[in-house]
Amino acid sequence: MSTRKKKKKKKKNNAKIFLLTLLLTIAVGGVFLVGIWAVGKPDTAGLAVWREKVGRADAAASGQGEASVDDPEILSADAFGSGADASENGGDGTGGSGTAAPGNGGTGTDGNGMDTGGNGVGANGDGSRYGALLADPELCREQNVYPMETADPEEVSLVFAGDILFDDHYAVMASLQQRGGRLESCFSEKVLDVTRGADIFMVNNEFPYTDRGEPMPDKKFTFRAKPVYASYLLDMGADVVSLANNHAHDYGQISLTDTLDTLANLGMPWVGAGRNLEEASRPVYFIANDIKIAILSATQIERMDNPSTKGATETEPGVFRCLNITRLLQEIEEAKQNSDFVIVYVHWGTENKVEVDWAQEEQGPQIAQAGADLIIGDHPHILQPIGYCGSVPVVYSLGNFWFNSKTLDNCLIRVKLDQNGLKSLQFLPGVQSGCAVSLAEGEEKDRILSYMRSISPGVSIDADGFITKAE
Repeated sequence: MSTRKKKKKKKKNNAKIFLLTLLLTIAVGGVFLVGIWAVGKPDTAGLAVWREKVGRADAAASGQGEASVDDPEILSADAFGSGADASENGGDGTGGSGTAAPGNGGTGTDGNGMDTGGNGVGANGDGSRYGALLADPELCREQNVYPMETADPEEVSLVFAGDILFDDHYAVMASLQQRGGRLESCFSEKVLDVTRGADIFMVNNEFPYTDRGEPMPDKKFTFRAKPVYASYLLDMGADVVSLANNHAHDYGQISLTDTLDTLANLGMPWVGAGRNLEEASRPVYFIANDIKIAILSATQIERMDNPSTKGATETEPGVFRCLNITRLLQEIEEAKQNSDFVIVYVHWGTENKVEVDWAQEEQGPQIAQAGADLIIGDHPHILQPIGYCGSVPVVYSLGNFWFNSKTLDNCLIRVKLDQNGLKSLQFLPGVQSGCAVSLAEGEEKDRILSYMRSISPGVSIDADGFITKAE
């Protein structure tokens, strides 16, 4: 009988309702007392579920979205005729590493973080050494770390190229604009397949991105590019650029800081320069296939006390200078402690000279002894020998990649790493000619490989360009 109907009943029915209500009240009270007694007992099953949820939440890595590539068609609005031809004379400024906001080509990891239960392995039980770091985007930003997705789960491929120039008052960029503004008009399909297909591709950005400043006085060649042209880096597949060169400061300090802002807004990591020495000298780290790779860059060109390309100080922007190599060696040693493989990309050598100069001969062994696993050089604008400092390979000069209209042999260097370290080192012969770049084939490929063998004693280079230390 429902009390909610509120119908009139006989007194005996009211008595029954009263009795039932009394019994129900007693029953509820008993349950309440039992509940009070049980409060002090831990709900171990519920606590375990909570811990599991917290563990999963802490372990979930935050993805680093790939930066979008602007359509290069929109960059063809300004044509500048044939343009002047770029060459340069001078020495090294100093470059360092800046902190770019993560986002370029980074791919978020899922479930590689440390479980809060403290079992010391990835949340999915994959044993990842760097899962906890990758699970903390803020820590990655602080440490200049970028997670990278790879084409092969067993290895990491890196490709290195030499100097590029995006100044549209010079030949190569003017030619690109005249051809419609698409990279495919100046880079062969095979070249772009290599650069875009690399897990990590690096070039030397031999100019600032700025519309401001004044050219440095008493400097024969000064370069700068419109900030919008930085999107070409993404289009060619670049993942990190070096600013450690003697043109990073061509339009004054403001041109360098504009460059840093442009690259940061693009999500492009850089090394070799910064807003102070700490930023300029630190490496960029990439983590791919649970391998942590450190890349540093510095310059020894402009071998004078007061170079036009200013070196960074504790409080002032500049490049990371290494004519005095002490700071670079310290940074290499620290990077070696914090990573699995260390690459030093250094601006050195004498322009247009095949021979390795005194400073390269002096600094190469020091860089290797400090902990570098691979040394890559640029600045001479032509190919120089390949050698070894002990067991460490040294590519003394990559030559130009896409810098002027001269017909010059050049190269791409392709490196493959696995959990055991350097798996292979390959020289891919190329040619810069008519403001365009292509990979060499047939007799031309054989000619360049033969030339590299002739200038690289103690090194074996096979028909496919694979490099090993000669027995």
